[in-house]
Amino acid sequence: MKNNTIKEMYQEERPYEKCERFGAENLTDTELLAVILRTGTRGENSLELARRLLYPSSGKSGLAGIHRWSLERLRKIRGIGRVKAIQIRCLCELARRMAMEAASEELDFSSPETIARYYMEDMRHRDREVLKLLLLNTRSRLLAETNVSVGTVDMALVSPRELFIEAFRSGASCIILLHNHPSGDPAPSREDIRITQRVHEAGLLVGIELLDHIIIGDNCYVSMKEKQLFR
Repeated sequence: MKNNTIKEMYQEERPYEKCERFGAENLTDTELLAVILRTGTRGENSLELARRLLYPSSGKSGLAGIHRWSLERLRKIRGIGRVKAIQIRCLCELARRMAMEAASEELDFSSPETIARYYMEDMRHRDREVLKLLLLNTRSRLLAETNVSVGTVDMALVSPRELFIEAFRSGASCIILLHNHPSGDPAPSREDIRITQRVHEAGLLVGIELLDHIIIGDNCYVSMKEKQLFR
C-alpha cells in the first residue's frame, strides 16, 4: 500500500468507505485521523501521513501525543500546513470539551473521583505543571476556579497567602487544590505533602477549609484527603 492514493486502495481499505459500511468505531486511530486530514502529501497518502503523525520516531506516540503538539510544532511536520495544523488542534480541543461535558453530568465536589474525571482531559496532556484553585461555597458548589501557577514543578513556590486572598475575594468557605504531574505519575512528592499541610493549617486559622488536594496523572489520580496525607 506504500505511496498508494486513497482512490487506488481496495474499497474495504479506504477509511471513508470503511466508516460508512462498518461504523466509525471500527476505524483505527490512524484511519480516523486520515479522515480528518483528508489528503496526504507528495508520495504519501493521508493514511501514511496520519500514521507518521501518530507514531513519530521520537516523543510520546499515539492519540495522547497529539494533544501535546502546538500549532507551531505541527506545521513543522512535512505535509502539515496551516489548515491541517488548525484542524488537528481544534479536534483536540473538541475532544477535551466533549470529555469535560460528559464528566460534568456526574460532577460532585465531595467526590474526588468525579472531580478527577472532570479535569482529567484538561490536565493530563499538559507538559507543564498547573495548579488550580477551586473555590466553593458552604454547599460545596463551585463559585470560581483559577490557575494559581503554571509552568513550575516546584510546589514550594505556592504561597498559602495568595490562595486565601483569592478565597476571600470570592467569598469562598472552602477550597480544593488540583494539580497535574506531567510525568503521568500522580504520587505526591514530599513537597506536595508539605505545602498541602501548610495550606490546611492556614485554612483552619482563617476559617476556610481545605477539602482536598487532588493530583492528576495520566488517566489516574491521587486524592491526598483519601490518603490521609493531611489532617
